[in-house]
Amino acid sequence: MPRGPRLDAPGTLHHVMIRGIERGEIFRDDTDRHEFLKRMGDSAKESGTAIYAFVLMNNHVHIVLKSGPEGLSSYMRRLLSGYAQYFNWRHKRVGHLFQNRYKSILCEEEAYFDKLVAYIHLNPLRAGLVDTLQQLASYSWGGHAVLMGKVKCDWMDSDYVLQFFGDRVGTAREAYLEFLEAELGVDREKELSGGGLVRSQGGWSRVCSMRKRGEKALSDERILGGDDFVREVLKQAEERADVLLPESERLEQFNEEIEQACTSADVTVTFLRSGSRSGPLPSLRKELARKGVYEYGLSLAETGRQLGVTTNAISFMLKKK
Repeated sequence: MPRGPRLDAPGTLHHVMIRGIERGEIFRDDTDRHEFLKRMGDSAKESGTAIYAFVLMNNHVHIVLKSGPEGLSSYMRRLLSGYAQYFNWRHKRVGHLFQNRYKSILCEEEAYFDKLVAYIHLNPLRAGLVDTLQQLASYSWGGHAVLMGKVKCDWMDSDYVLQFFGDRVGTAREAYLEFLEAELGVDREKELSGGGLVRSQGGWSRVCSMRKRGEKALSDERILGGDDFVREVLKQAEERADVLLPESERLEQFNEEIEQACTSADVTVTFLRSGSRSGPLPSLRKELARKGVYEYGLSLAETGRQLGVTTNAISFMLKKK
């Protein structure tokens, strides 16, 4: 369940970016790509998440989606944890597959929807994986082929996307292609990968308290929109700043996060909590410490108890870059 109102609350539009650790590949062949798309689609249908655009590259993924009733974090946790376990098993590897936490930008739909769809779907063409828009329509690992009717994908909401370009499928596709061609000459990477600097830190209450103290946030969530949109998001945060799930429920969720992280790193939870500093444990504890404090809103002491280290150790981890 969600931990209270936050930037991944249900029904919000997000541009999600997933990258391989140290820019490494997250797909080695088409079997991996098929598996990722199957998991992405199955999880979307199960969680009520609407997918509007996506593209799979060798070492990163872009998705435009609207979160379902459980919120974005629940959907992404299910997708990435499951795929990482599959990838490590299939390729006989251990350790993290993805670079830290996925990056998610909360977007103002009216102003940015069509630009996001175009930016994401043009990735293979800009990267030289295909040479023309005609070839892009046959690129099986992106939503553009779905919009053009070349690939069937029942979990992508093509109708919702095409309605932005026209009332009928044929004319909408023509207008969409014209828009893509125009967008080819526009560099929107900085515009669509950033935005306002309000980031989610363990629920809306932490967002507001950090803002009042003038502190910089540490996570990757951002807001992409005009002044009015950003003000409205902040207003909602301030009005509901006292809403946060009970600590018992946040602890339960954090322990699920610990178990999934340990599985991905091929270590046991018992070993993580043993105090050992061998192998991947120091970096794994540091990553989990940040999540415990900044995403789940737990105290330093409670986070330390869950990771088997002292309060001072958690404090030290948070200070280190």
